[in-house]
Amino acid sequence: MIAAFSEFPVSSPRAAARITPADPVDRPTPDSDHELMLSVREGDLDALGELFERHHGHLFGYLVRMTGERSSAEDIVQTVFQRMLKYRHTYRDEGSFTAWMYHLSRKCAADLRRKSASLPADGDPEVLSRQPDDTPGADERAAASDDRALLRTALDRLDPADREVLLLSRIRELSFAEVAEVLECSAGAARVRAHRALGELRDHFFKLQKEAPP
Repeated sequence: MIAAFSEFPVSSPRAAARITPADPVDRPTPDSDHELMLSVREGDLDALGELFERHHGHLFGYLVRMTGERSSAEDIVQTVFQRMLKYRHTYRDEGSFTAWMYHLSRKCAADLRRKSASLPADGDPEVLSRQPDDTPGADERAAASDDRALLRTALDRLDPADREVLLLSRIRELSFAEVAEVLECSAGAARVRAHRALGELRDHFFKLQKEAPP
């Protein structure tokens, strides 16, 4: 959410009268992600730094959910931006930066899983199905009764493919065309998969709600 700008008091009514909507304000418009990536393609490394600042937090959160491990997610984020630089020439003039970034992240996550036998798979129940009420206690019961905690648990119980399409379309708010580019399917198929996954998520959520202690 974009924070509102603070209003600064003026010293007197006369000073306030001199500030009118007609006064020119020199505020450069930030480059879009697409424009920045085109600059990276041309060798502007500062533009890649700006993209990292904008997106590494969201990408990290997505990868934590997909891998179940914060340390693995951190490694993958670094690898993603390294590959952006290495393969910058493959970025298209009409491309979507966000879809390209998440497509790279999926490839990097798959590579890391293949290289590291200790890295848990996306669907490893030991990592992903951590139920807040497994060990009875005041803090677990409080978490289980909170809708946000229940939703996170329900999301973790989804099949990895269903969880991924929801993370992209609902949490990261990619368009279905962008989701299709990430998942390498049609936009129609992405829409159907998201609709089905949302139904599964609701089922898990309501089941958890019924199981939660009062």
